[in-house]
Amino acid sequence: MITFLFGIILLIVGYFTYGKFVEKVFGVKDRATPAFTHKDGVDYLPMNTRKNSLIQLLNIAGVGPIFGPIMGALYGPVAFLWIVFGCIFAGAVHDYLTGMISIRNRGAHLPELAGKFLGKVMKHVVNVFAVLLLLLVGTVFVTAPAGLLHNMMSGWATMGLIIGAIFVYYLFATLLPIDKIIGRFYPIFGALLMISAIGVGIGLVVTGAPIPEISLSNFHPDNAPIFPLLFLTISCGALSGFHATQTPIISRTTQGEKQGRKIFYGMMIAEGVIAMIWAAAAMSLFNGPTGLNELLANGGPAAVVSEASILMLGAIGGTLAVLGVIVLPITSGDTAFRSARMIIGDYINLSQKKIANRLWIAVPLFVISFALTKIDFTLLWRYFSYANQTTAVIALFVGAMFLYISKKNYWIALIPGIFMLLATMTYILNAPIGFGLALSTSYIGAAIISTVLVVVFFRAAKKARNNNLPLEEDISNWNNAA
Repeated sequence: MITFLFGIILLIVGYFTYGKFVEKVFGVKDRATPAFTHKDGVDYLPMNTRKNSLIQLLNIAGVGPIFGPIMGALYGPVAFLWIVFGCIFAGAVHDYLTGMISIRNRGAHLPELAGKFLGKVMKHVVNVFAVLLLLLVGTVFVTAPAGLLHNMMSGWATMGLIIGAIFVYYLFATLLPIDKIIGRFYPIFGALLMISAIGVGIGLVVTGAPIPEISLSNFHPDNAPIFPLLFLTISCGALSGFHATQTPIISRTTQGEKQGRKIFYGMMIAEGVIAMIWAAAAMSLFNGPTGLNELLANGGPAAVVSEASILMLGAIGGTLAVLGVIVLPITSGDTAFRSARMIIGDYINLSQKKIANRLWIAVPLFVISFALTKIDFTLLWRYFSYANQTTAVIALFVGAMFLYISKKNYWIALIPGIFMLLATMTYILNAPIGFGLALSTSYIGAAIISTVLVVVFFRAAKKARNNNLPLEEDISNWNNAA
């Protein structure tokens, strides 16, 4: 229990200390944001901090900070360390820099930012990765809540019907202006999410659940290869590239740069708290790793959510908690498709103001995603994991490049970027869905590849600094006109 509670305290302290430090390094300005300079009534429009914060939380907090920590709980309390330190020093930094750099560049999405700061080739590479990631996320966030709803309804509604209903909602949320559905209902859903998670957390404390403490004896359980698997199993809640696809949605509705720390850094900390609660529940309520493994084998992470919610909150409270968890992926799935629409629209230079243009992009995305729902969830999650963390690495390197050219402390982004590069490359080289190499060989290969890429980064960064690469969109004309 001490490890769990102390971890949550560290997350909160991290927001007020390291979060403030990161904000100071970046250097906020009193300048017009894209919500005003590019206002189009669809994707660009100003909304207040409270709305933006709760929408950002729901955008980034899909099933990741619940399902990922539940599966990561099999590694024991070492998962707490990755959630806490990963969130403070990697995930929240990743989200803040992505959001703020996007604000400085007319709300640009990651592919465009990668093209600007890492080279034109990277724009095309990241565009493919981002769209692939968003399709996987959108699909996972259809099947996961559909499974929960199917269980809650005791099977009286077929999975196909539920999946169809979710896709219909996604279509409307993807196409309509952001203030029509997302801006109106997400603050309510955000409150439900926080209440359900806090309810489970309080239940764990009040009942004295046997949450394991971190120690040398359980630091490396059953000789499981914590590196790299733990760092890809738990992504949302610690560090997730998916967030880099979501923050530009809110960078287009943020009213001022000073709101950035609360919206981007703060909501990642909130997601970390959610991840801690569900990891603790998974570790303590099912008679250890053996019981958890059996439940996961029989019903997947959704079964763990249902069981834990009812155990902690009773039938009624548990049902409300499960509803909160159902809302969570749905409200990330719709913005995943919305983000994919925006990225493709930017890439092919197709204005999204007309609904016909939005339809041309959105409909094929939904058709592909529906086909992907026929694939096993576990397999989808594996591909999601490495696509997700590869995107996180790219986003951190974009942040490091921005800070390097600015002659600011770029290490706050580069250190977590290098660490995650090592983990991701090791996974890709070792995993059966990758190259299937021996783990020892994968460690060596990942170290070599990472070293080469870091050298390439520094050469490109020095060249960009010497050439005075522009860091942000020039809005002087807009300011003068205003």
